[in-house]
Amino acid sequence: MAFGRDVRGALFRKVESFSQAELNHFGTPSLITRSTNDVQQVQMVVLMMLNLTLAAPIMAIGGIIMALRLDVPLSSVILVAVPIMGVFIGLVMTRALPLFRSMQKKIDRINQVTREVLSGVRVIRAFDRVDYEEQRFHVANEDLTGTTLRVMRLFALMMPVLTLILSLSTVAIVWFGSIQVANHGMPIGDLTAFLMYIQIILMSVLMATIMLIMVPRASASAERIQQVLHAEISVKDAETPVIDAPVRGHVEFRDVEFRYPGAEEPVLSHISFTSGPGQVTAIVGSTGSGKSTLINLIPRFYDVTAGSVLVDGMDVRVLELQDLWQRIGLVPQKAFLFSGTVADNLRFGDEEASDEELWHILDVAQSTDFVTEMAEGLEAEVDQGGANVSGGQRQRLAIARALAKKAKIQIFDDSFSALDFTTDARLRAALKKETTDATVIIVAQRVGTVMHADQIIVLEDGTIAGKGTHEELLKTSTTYREIVESQLGAEGVA
Repeated sequence: MAFGRDVRGALFRKVESFSQAELNHFGTPSLITRSTNDVQQVQMVVLMMLNLTLAAPIMAIGGIIMALRLDVPLSSVILVAVPIMGVFIGLVMTRALPLFRSMQKKIDRINQVTREVLSGVRVIRAFDRVDYEEQRFHVANEDLTGTTLRVMRLFALMMPVLTLILSLSTVAIVWFGSIQVANHGMPIGDLTAFLMYIQIILMSVLMATIMLIMVPRASASAERIQQVLHAEISVKDAETPVIDAPVRGHVEFRDVEFRYPGAEEPVLSHISFTSGPGQVTAIVGSTGSGKSTLINLIPRFYDVTAGSVLVDGMDVRVLELQDLWQRIGLVPQKAFLFSGTVADNLRFGDEEASDEELWHILDVAQSTDFVTEMAEGLEAEVDQGGANVSGGQRQRLAIARALAKKAKIQIFDDSFSALDFTTDARLRAALKKETTDATVIIVAQRVGTVMHADQIIVLEDGTIAGKGTHEELLKTSTTYREIVESQLGAEGVA
């Protein structure tokens, strides 16, 4: 159990240090399988080793010594039986190991399908795709079952064959031993003892074989665990990071380019802008223009492939990750809440925040009304992912959590999309008063959310198509004018 605890702990710590690139490479279902099922397979082999593997060699060595003491020529049967057993076990293991690797991948697939069904159950029902999802799970389930049966048939063959070798060895010893007894070369008591010693030797081999049945699967699991533990992390602290850098909240992009691993074309290119304390910078653009990717470069969820992102005059790659993250309050595009109470979720931003401070930030985030209506207020339970609150309430609680952090850089990644226009306007007005000394960066789809920003950056195909205030962009940026017209009509442009 201690071994399993340590391996799971090592895996968890490693996965926590992964950047988004490594998480995407392994995939969430596979990482869950590796942290649970794979660890369990290795753990079971360790248990078998402690119970059987330590005893088997002692029994085998003791049996060989005693057998040699009685009769060396007759002991040659062991030299024939044991290698035959070894060759047969080796052949079985060679066939089984690839199948076990395949089994673990198919368990990953089962996890993936199950996770998607549970997460998307409302969509599945709304589109009447229950039968389709059942069939998809059935295919994955049958695939795993078929591979497992192939492996088990191999091992079902192993025990009868090994028992046959053991029985034939016993027959050979009785045959040759009886000749020696008939010729008065060996007392019958020695033959009986020799048979017992041979039984001990071959039984110890069988005991080791029982454990070896589990080894191929554990080997495949151990290999998968090693892949995670030895994975190269793309985003990590510099060898000599800058410590105690001043905290002002200044953000600068200098000719930034970013492309995903293996991609031919960059997602972002030639991105340059600055944003300082007390300034609201808005980023707008069509879907797929690179808005969220740009935001993800500030907290180093990804590293730039060219150029540099600077926070407080320092390249983010030379700052300690913990130091960098402490400077940033982030509301992600998909607002996620943790299981616990409302207060627990808000204190995720500041563990020391008092109830009065929490009510204040709830007021700023326009959340006081619905939290007050909850029977237990701040102590009201929140389900995992915030499943028991609406999308708009979830977004507002996520905004409140970021505000509780009191960070110098506040990033809102399309965090107002689920709010009605009135709540959106009230929240932005309250937010402006609350973040007067912070750098605020907002990604939004609605023009109404960003039109009063100090600086608006228009992205198109990963490049800056316009930069300035709302009034300036109406005159200089065709892309921005098209966005405004599509949302507000010709009157909005005029």
